[in-house]
Amino acid sequence: MSDRGILFLFSLLVIFGGVGCAAWLLASGQAATVDGLFLMLTSLLIAAAFLLYVIFMISRARQVEKAAAPAKTAAPAKSPVVAAQ
Repeated sequence: MSDRGILFLFSLLVIFGGVGCAAWLLASGQAATVDGLFLMLTSLLIAAAFLLYVIFMISRARQVEKAAAPAKTAAPAKSPVVAAQ
């Protein structure tokens, strides 16, 4: 697996972990304290940062795919027959 694939999977793991941590703090009632609220906001902030990175990775991959698509379709368009003069 490539390094980008591993980074993508790690980013998804961090996003789900951060959101899960925030949900646990809300469900257990610990978010009512100042420490719990700070921990919840921190975990959501980290999840948001990794979410932005995942969105960037996906948009970058789409741009590369779009740029490569015309090159693939243009190559077979060449005809082996030379026009007669």
